[in-house]
Amino acid sequence: MAPNSVKEQRIREITSLYYSRREVQDALFAFSQNREISPSYMMESFGKRPDSFQYRGDIFEMVKKGATSFHCSEELWKNPLEISTDKTKEQLNSLREGWDLVIDIDSKYLDYSKILAEQILKILSFHGVKNIGIKFSGSKGFHIIIPWKAFPKEVNGVQTSDMFPEWPRIILEYISEKTKPLLVKEITSLTTSRSYLKDEESAGKVLPDIVLVSSRHLFRMPYSLHEKTALASAVLSREEIKNFQPRDASPFKIKIRDFLPDSKKNEASELLTSALDWFKESGKDESSVRKEKNFEFKPVKIENLSEKNFPPSIQKILVGIDDGRKRALFILLNLFRSIGMEKDELEKRIYSWNGKNKVPLKEGYVKSQISWSYRNKIVPPPNFSKDYYKGIGIIPTEEELRYKNPVNYVVKKSFKKDEDNKKPRMRK
Repeated sequence: MAPNSVKEQRIREITSLYYSRREVQDALFAFSQNREISPSYMMESFGKRPDSFQYRGDIFEMVKKGATSFHCSEELWKNPLEISTDKTKEQLNSLREGWDLVIDIDSKYLDYSKILAEQILKILSFHGVKNIGIKFSGSKGFHIIIPWKAFPKEVNGVQTSDMFPEWPRIILEYISEKTKPLLVKEITSLTTSRSYLKDEESAGKVLPDIVLVSSRHLFRMPYSLHEKTALASAVLSREEIKNFQPRDASPFKIKIRDFLPDSKKNEASELLTSALDWFKESGKDESSVRKEKNFEFKPVKIENLSEKNFPPSIQKILVGIDDGRKRALFILLNLFRSIGMEKDELEKRIYSWNGKNKVPLKEGYVKSQISWSYRNKIVPPPNFSKDYYKGIGIIPTEEELRYKNPVNYVVKKSFKKDEDNKKPRMRK
């Protein structure tokens, strides 16, 4: 048996034993209420979206079908099964009851994540936010949650529930800005004997980061396993962060605790208003947030294009999907135009793909999106790290993440030497 197969078999055995525990199922089911959920199958694919747990027993039924971890939305919905990527923002707003603020700390090193978590907790405390949930991500980070109950339901006549993901993103940017100076100082103080960096310039390149949210953003549920580490996403107290070690999250040693604290009503009001004031005073607006899109992209023309050189995620889209068809169409249009595909061929491929979808998009909609695309300048498709892919049930591979963008992947693969040691021609 290959090494990877041995590891996978071990994880599946742990998964079955772990999720058979009644207290684990209860914790997952309780937290899932009013949330969209999605199982992951060895991080190779997500389950169909939208989905939800109707009964506690649904959890182990998914495990028996191969589910190894569970993810859920930050958004709280009246009926999660009614949401869809095909709905307009206004329609989604009418379905959304609210949102929790989840601060997802991503880092190369666990000790860096600990430092950032401590700094964030200080900022939150300064703004009067005392009731906070903390859990281990399962790998090298932490998740911090502030419940919906803690936020004001209206600010200056604007419904807070309608401002997802805009207001959570502003809060996260505000927290990042406030924590960065102390973060650099703390990280540079770590000793070189542990292979950490000391100079401020180098530390700045490997600072832990806060993952910004997007519509229908999912995060690992409390007490879900992590496939790569076989560790549980265990809930911690603030006092446990400093001395926490991954072994403390061993799936058969953890104790079940509530991740969602009983917040006081509106205790996060000052945090939200301070973040909104900071955002306004900094001169930022919607156009400045999106200024990174205002660049001139030069498409690459690839002749003798072969579908085998498309990234695995794109190939999965091309065989047809159930949910997220509009998002998938956006990805394909931008990719095809970015690699210089002629319009006739593009239309042929797009209509062929749409015919493979379980429920095809209306032809008029596809035609209008193609027309709209050609009225605008060419931009590459979203990077693999973006939630566009996870949002339609596709998890990019590690190789894809190294290439960062589908265009890079296609170009690199297409210009490798073929069996005849000939390279396809390229022109810009």
